[in-house]
Amino acid sequence: MQGSSVHDIHSPKQEHCSRLCAPLCFRGTLVRMSSTAHGARARARVEVTAAIKEEARRQLAEDGAAKLSLRAVARELGMASSALYRYFPNRDDLLTALIIDAYDSVGEAAEAARDAAGGTGPVPRWTAVCEGVRRWALGHPHEYALIYGTPVPGYSAPRTTVPPAARGAMVLIGILRDAHRGPGLAGPALPAELRPEAVRMAADLAPDLPPEVVVAMVAVWAQLFGLIGFELFGQFNRVVEDRDTFFRHAVGHLAHTVGLR
Repeated sequence: MQGSSVHDIHSPKQEHCSRLCAPLCFRGTLVRMSSTAHGARARARVEVTAAIKEEARRQLAEDGAAKLSLRAVARELGMASSALYRYFPNRDDLLTALIIDAYDSVGEAAEAARDAAGGTGPVPRWTAVCEGVRRWALGHPHEYALIYGTPVPGYSAPRTTVPPAARGAMVLIGILRDAHRGPGLAGPALPAELRPEAVRMAADLAPDLPPEVVVAMVAVWAQLFGLIGFELFGQFNRVVEDRDTFFRHAVGHLAHTVGLR
């Protein structure tokens, strides 16, 4: 990124040069030159976008999401605000990009933990995934706070955040699905007053699972992040000493809650 800017990427000089080179198209030269220039612009855009998001994450860690400022990001990167707006037109667009990245990152951690557990039984795989999510959270506390902490005032997440947000849950649902197709699940009976359609996950993410399992999964999903949040934000200080063992025991209990045996 150093030594270049957004203005370099779309400069009038380059456009003028392209017009002057037009006659070269008969020898195929323009095609090669245009392809090279397009590739350079694409790479530059990726690099600048990554730098903007990295600086924004640094500011999140320092000041919190509510104080995130495009002007401050631009200033730290030595960019004009008008140049940064070409990448992220407003603060909410930048926040959305950071939120999607965070959800994808925790989702990747969950998937990697599942894959590392290999062909073990459902409870060990479930435990491995939960521990993978916890490790990610402890290593990325500010990104965790962005997606599972206090809502950012004035920000409303668009629907584009929904698939990344479901990524981690789908890993655990996959374990439940495998168990349901194999040895079966021993989930608790659904209370008569709680209709299955009251929990949207049953229809949206896991219509093939018993409703009582999906309802339990929603509660367990909330409890998992409650455990992680309590540890991350200090509520376990002077309460839980051996947190690794405690967490493993707790997520084992959650596995039983959703019917894994």
